[in-house]
Amino acid sequence: MEFLLLKYAHIIATVYWLGGDLGTYFASNQVINRALSPEARRTALKIMLACDMGPKLAMPLIFALGVHLADLLDAIALPGWGVGAAWALSLWWFGNVLYLHLNEGKPAARTVAQFDLAFRIVVVTLLVAYSTTQLFDASGATADWVAWKLLVFAALVACGIFIRLRLRPFVTAFARMMTEGSSAATDAAMHASLMRCRPFVWCIWAGLFVNAALGVRLLG
Repeated sequence: MEFLLLKYAHIIATVYWLGGDLGTYFASNQVINRALSPEARRTALKIMLACDMGPKLAMPLIFALGVHLADLLDAIALPGWGVGAAWALSLWWFGNVLYLHLNEGKPAARTVAQFDLAFRIVVVTLLVAYSTTQLFDASGATADWVAWKLLVFAALVACGIFIRLRLRPFVTAFARMMTEGSSAATDAAMHASLMRCRPFVWCIWAGLFVNAALGVRLLG
């Protein structure tokens, strides 16, 4: 029963990640729609940010659920406290994301956001190091398909980091639009910023499909 419940939760989290990403993607098209008023575009931004909470909250949960499932299958090399540590890290990560959403714009949230960015970089680095090492481990303590799933997950987190960095001009331009009104300069800056994010969004979608295929053993 434990395995089935974890598997079910893992599937639901993946659905929320992909579905939320699709909602965010389509709402972003309206945020940069020059035919809409600034107020209508602000409403579209609110919808975009609300949809984006699905992927943001699903990401840490998918990590813990995946590690727990792999441990139950004896497909990952972990010490006895490994699963507990994965859950503790993921729940802290989940809480951090929720805090940033509920306290957006506050000075304390800006500090937490900087720490969150550094934390994600560390997560990517450690996962790449671990999964790469396991792929070359002749003992096969961690199944190759699990190592590949972790490597792809690290790539998804990295894509999120690049999206965050490339959205910075958008945030500045959107704030200008709301205070000064729409202009060719702010519209161009917002459009260019979002377009630079699109390749990473597409990579996230592709990565989710690959990891789903690895999870059901279509690959690996």
